[in-house]
Amino acid sequence: MISKAKVRSEELNSCFEKLLMVAAGNSGVGVRMEGAVITEWKDIPMELLLRIVPLVDDRTAIVASGVCCGWRDAICFGLTQLSLSWCRKNMNNLVLSLAPKFTRLQTLILRQEYPQLEDNAVEAIANFCHDIQELDLSKSFKLSDHSLYALARGCPNITKLNISGCTSFSDGALEYLTNFCQKLKILNLCGCVKAATDRALQAIGRNCKMLQSLNLGWCDNVGDIGVMSLAYGCPDLKCLDLCGCVRITDDSVIALADKCLHLRSLDLYYCRNITDRAMYSLAHSRVNNKPSLWQSMKGRYDEEGLRSLNISQCTALTPSAVQTLCDTFPALHTCSGRHTLVMSGCLSLTSVHCACAVQAHRTLNTIPHTAH
Repeated sequence: MISKAKVRSEELNSCFEKLLMVAAGNSGVGVRMEGAVITEWKDIPMELLLRIVPLVDDRTAIVASGVCCGWRDAICFGLTQLSLSWCRKNMNNLVLSLAPKFTRLQTLILRQEYPQLEDNAVEAIANFCHDIQELDLSKSFKLSDHSLYALARGCPNITKLNISGCTSFSDGALEYLTNFCQKLKILNLCGCVKAATDRALQAIGRNCKMLQSLNLGWCDNVGDIGVMSLAYGCPDLKCLDLCGCVRITDDSVIALADKCLHLRSLDLYYCRNITDRAMYSLAHSRVNNKPSLWQSMKGRYDEEGLRSLNISQCTALTPSAVQTLCDTFPALHTCSGRHTLVMSGCLSLTSVHCACAVQAHRTLNTIPHTAH
């Protein structure tokens, strides 16, 4: 039976070989530094180690941190980004052991194929990793509100948070989080049915003024009150996914058109209460909100306008309204290979085409046909 010491030694040797390959440019020969040749792990100076570690995979960096106290301190001090998505089992225990050491982390990816993380792991992150700015906890089905309470208290500098698929979180816990994490710019709540409610969205609109991207996909408790609160409270919003939010109506889109002047991407898939009124409001907002900019800086405004729209399964829409919107925003394309205006399932909208699709059709028709 192979001893644990032997396994550990093999891990360290493998780790050292990877580090040397990176340092030597994958040549496989020893690394020279100030006249000395590095052939063993103990020969690697700290300054070289800190330059190598960001270039190797996260698993190697973790193993390297266990070589000796010096390496541990150097790596734990210098490592700011870490992904444990490769961990198929025991991720929770791994986080518990690493959080007290990797206290300088700014980005931590804990995406899982099947649920492993528990509240005590998130609490450890909140207790030790106060510099966290980007955190991915997607598909953490085992987490409860205690995790959000801990993050609120320990990680107030979060700017990007992905808790998609975390179905146990409540809107009260999400509201509590926004009271402390007011620097949020990107928030993914896809599938968080209990957390993403009008109450929570009102809190986001009240507290997260810098929010730029929000995913509310398949959060069917979201209604007009919540979306309108977002529109009024988050003027920098650029990307909003409302697919499957079946309760929203034209009032939500009208508020977004009037208040979110930087909106680039909007997903309304399966929002069947949306009518032509919403489409015309988006089209009219382009000129009505910034008449002077529209007149004097047309080219720049083309870049700022709506660039992606999904209205698939919005069966109440008519061709005239959607064509008006398509003509107003040149970046919306229906042509093959570009499809930034998605209309799947809307059989009545087959006549809607972007300008380049129309031009391509005209060009094709002007090509002389060879007589047979």
